Amino acid sequence: MTYTDKMVDWMNRYPAVADLRKRAHRRMPLVAREYMETGTDEDEALRRNREALQAIRFHPEFLKGSMRPRLETSLLDRTYAFPFGIAPVGLTGLMWPKAEVYFAQAARKYQIPFCLSTLATETPESLAPHLGEQGWFQLYTPREEEMAFQLLDRAKQSGFHTLVITVDIPMPSRRQRTKRAGLRIPPRLSLELLWQGMTHPIWSMATLRRGLPRLRTIEDIPGFNEMMSVGAFMSEQMGGNLSWEYVERLKAYWKGPCLLKGIMAPADVEEALKRGCDGIILSNHGARQFDGALSPLEVLPAARTLTEGKVPLLMDSGLRSGLDILRALALGADFVLLGRAFLYGVAALGKWGPEHVIRILSEEMVNNMMQLGIEDLKQLPDRLADAVER
Repeated sequence: MTYTDKMVDWMNRYPAVADLRKRAHRRMPLVAREYMETGTDEDEALRRNREALQAIRFHPEFLKGSMRPRLETSLLDRTYAFPFGIAPVGLTGLMWPKAEVYFAQAARKYQIPFCLSTLATETPESLAPHLGEQGWFQLYTPREEEMAFQLLDRAKQSGFHTLVITVDIPMPSRRQRTKRAGLRIPPRLSLELLWQGMTHPIWSMATLRRGLPRLRTIEDIPGFNEMMSVGAFMSEQMGGNLSWEYVERLKAYWKGPCLLKGIMAPADVEEALKRGCDGIILSNHGARQFDGALSPLEVLPAARTLTEGKVPLLMDSGLRSGLDILRALALGADFVLLGRAFLYGVAALGKWGPEHVIRILSEEMVNNMMQLGIEDLKQLPDRLADAVER
């Protein structure tokens, strides 16, 4: 069976990402569901991300005759079928076993980028046969630069061509909901986890086939076995050390496109340009790091003014639909990344889920462009309500 065999039925049953979210929640145990959905503190930033997107309105225009909206997008000297990709998410296999494999396969089939996290549950080497030319690698910077260079070597040798350096983790956030749900890194068998598994048999069977989720990329670092645990290693090596000078050394070592993810302040946008970064990803880490953060959408217009098209400006955090993507592009983003939307897909429909999410998003984009009366994504700013009212 292929996705095509099920597509019509699934598009009727799950026509929106919100429908996939509901099904994913039913199929996932609490610990996985809370890890996927949580923000931090009181989850105000989660709400802010959605409210900022929903506040963007357009003026449609009609009587345009026959139209064929175009979604193909050029980014960093590559062409992608759509202006969106799959964001990096750590511990992805907790939400659904082999999720990264399914993401990679869908990215290759539909010609969109998939960004693999340093804290993935699959390794760059294991994903290489599935990715084709669609691989981006996201780096959490170890304190030991030689360790960072080893990670970059592995990614480059596995075919990943674009480096994404996450800059917004001066220290791990608290994420109280995941603590209450009983998450430990790495996940350990406990009576609570066993009970959650028994009451969610599809997830449990898939987990038994793949094994408990582990941070396999980290575990393969030479010397890791001498560490006490993944948690001890993370505390010892990850976060709190990144500087502009470190970024420059990583960029020079990588010798390829390098994006900074998590930039939110105008001063940091200006400094990224001075340091020669190839692109910026505005992000508040999916609202998972700092509950007092602005939405990236609130920062986007000012960042667009500062960059003046000199480098690509990307955005993630809070995007759930094709209309959300159009809103971000209208305010100045060149490209967007989505994380939770693809997690909902894989948790709801297994290996076919990422394909279904791509179909939903692309069909929604085309439909909404037709409603707006545009064929080219560059026309979006002209349809913004504020632009028309001015």
